[in-house]
Amino acid sequence: MEKIDFKKELKHLYQPSAKEVVQVDVPTMNFLMVDGEGDPNTSQSYAEAIQALFALSYTVKFMVKKGSMAIDYGVMPLEGLWWADDMRVFPGDDKSSWKWTAMIMQPDFVTGEMIADALMEVKKKKNSPALSKVRFEAFTEGVCAQILHIGPFSEEAPTIERVHRFIDTVGTRTGKHHEIYLSDIRKADPAKWKTVIRQPMKLLAE
Repeated sequence: MEKIDFKKELKHLYQPSAKEVVQVDVPTMNFLMVDGEGDPNTSQSYAEAIQALFALSYTVKFMVKKGSMAIDYGVMPLEGLWWADDMRVFPGDDKSSWKWTAMIMQPDFVTGEMIADALMEVKKKKNSPALSKVRFEAFTEGVCAQILHIGPFSEEAPTIERVHRFIDTVGTRTGKHHEIYLSDIRKADPAKWKTVIRQPMKLLAE
């Protein structure tokens, strides 16, 4: 059986250094996505979205492993796009006004038909309200700046500022604030949480 470690194959995107901000070119990839708004720490809809995304992702993984493809791969980490209607006050302290897209990357051999089959399977076990909100689509980010943040989410601000300062020297910010959650926060010490901080940008030369 073929085994694929996508985090290793896409190391430059999913395992960046915490020492310096780097520029990366993020290709178009397919994701399961759920949109919502509100404080992620207290929002029931955010918790339900994460549960639905992982349930679908693991169901697809086992379908691929047991099916004709016979490929074993690790489910990719949770990612989040974050923004507010007024980006001048984002991130700020008022998280109730935040808008978000929770998402998990899917391998390019996963099809819409496979997602539909997985959705039916998951609904048989637990028909979460978030399942009806899940969409499967391609997402293109292009040129971005990113770095690895180590520590709790509440201490991300200086790391985000480093990314913004880097962008200010080479271009302008575009798109939405992007985070990739590499740690299982239910088990890991918050001081050791690893989060990729990414921001799309437009280079001055473009």
